[in-house]
Amino acid sequence: MDFLKTLQIQGNNPGVSTGSTWIKTKAAVIESYSPVDGKLIGSVIAADEKSYQTVVTTAQKAFEEWRTWPAPKRGEIVRQIGEELRKYKMPLGKLVSYEMGKSLQEGLGEVQEMIDICDFAVGLSRQLHGLTMHSERPGHRMYEQYHPLGIVGIISAFNFPVAVWSWNTMLAWVCGDVCIWKPSEKTPLCGIACQKIIQTVFKKNNVPEGVSCLVSGGREVGEWMSNDTRVPLVSATGSTRMGKAVAAAVGQRLGRSLLELGGNNAIIISKEADLNIAMIAATFGAVGTAGQRCTTTRRLIIHEKIYNKFKDKLAHAYKQLKIGNPLNEKNHVGPLIDKDAVDMYLAAIEKCKAEGGKFLVEGGVLKGKGYESGCYVKPCIAEAKNSFEIVQHETFAPILYIMKYKTMNEAIALQNGVPQGLSSSIITTNLLEAEKFLSQSGSDCGIANVNIGTSGAEIGGAFGGEKETGGGRESGSDAWKVYMRRQTNTINYTDKLPLAQGIKFDL
Repeated sequence: MDFLKTLQIQGNNPGVSTGSTWIKTKAAVIESYSPVDGKLIGSVIAADEKSYQTVVTTAQKAFEEWRTWPAPKRGEIVRQIGEELRKYKMPLGKLVSYEMGKSLQEGLGEVQEMIDICDFAVGLSRQLHGLTMHSERPGHRMYEQYHPLGIVGIISAFNFPVAVWSWNTMLAWVCGDVCIWKPSEKTPLCGIACQKIIQTVFKKNNVPEGVSCLVSGGREVGEWMSNDTRVPLVSATGSTRMGKAVAAAVGQRLGRSLLELGGNNAIIISKEADLNIAMIAATFGAVGTAGQRCTTTRRLIIHEKIYNKFKDKLAHAYKQLKIGNPLNEKNHVGPLIDKDAVDMYLAAIEKCKAEGGKFLVEGGVLKGKGYESGCYVKPCIAEAKNSFEIVQHETFAPILYIMKYKTMNEAIALQNGVPQGLSSSIITTNLLEAEKFLSQSGSDCGIANVNIGTSGAEIGGAFGGEKETGGGRESGSDAWKVYMRRQTNTINYTDKLPLAQGIKFDL
């Protein structure tokens, strides 16, 4: 395939890099099969402990120089990376689509997110501001400033194999940090491609070796990073189970963790909703990326007066969905990432039925021509109760649970009545309902939207959630502060030393 050749990804690829240097190991080989057609795309040689140590040592040395570069100069490097990503948007978007299984439009959209965060980070490089405060002591000035942390470890998930890495990395780089990235073992070639694109810019600008490092591999690589005292911040995206393990390991050594974990997102559909908006938001939110977004719509909470009308419209919309090769832009839904995901999808359906759920649109695995990988499934809809165990659980698949409500207080209680707290939405033309949903007694999620769905996020806002979603924030707003350490400074510009609170200490 032409896009693989353009990205220089062919055959067996070393999976460990300190920038321009690729380190060969004798560790396990990770084979990447496309869920689109089941074919082997390529393979990656994982990191072993020796190569991991080399990477960390190189990154430590790079930090000593990189942190001394003026932030706007670091921003200039990121600007050039954004230009390089524009050049490779189509081939990288195709790789994301082919290796992960999301639609080509979504693959290209993910690369656009990378470009957007580069633009954001360039501006940020001139705005890493602190505060100036008045001192209670005469002749003194107080202020606070931010300094880079050091090495930032990044553990990313398969569903956004490049964008979430860039959210962390571009901000960390302008802040003066260096990065070590462990991409998902389910999408390792996307990591190789990004590292090769970046190499071009780094070589041209004499960026120190070790500012951008890659350590491919499985769970053990994440464990090395999480337990490594030389890595002050670990940013991890994935399941709640994984996040708890990372948080425990990093917390044990009093390091920092930035966690972006599971979601169980709901849309409240008011009796005063614009049903056309509601239909688009619900359908795309539930089936986009084959239900494999952390912001995927898992639950619809529908007012009882419009429940029957809306569920019929929804069932009709599902019948129009086209499922197939995601590189074909006419298709709405691609495959799940692998057969393990298919098994979890099927188990969730059976669990829902066992708990009393009734399927409005039946699920199942698709077979036949075009579905040879065995990873294509039918998006399905079940009438269920919020209290069902399976509804309380996040299943990374296109299963949508629908339920009724009578009052707005009941709807908000249902929305909040799950362990996760990532994204939420209300569709209403009633200003009072919208404001209540956004108030302190409304949604308990990190993201709360009105008249748009739960999926998708703009670069300018901080992205993240509460409760079992982990509490982390990435991307826009002041998310940059997590990649830095805060320092308070007091300067005495007199020839005396008055003490705080008027304390006298005469010698």
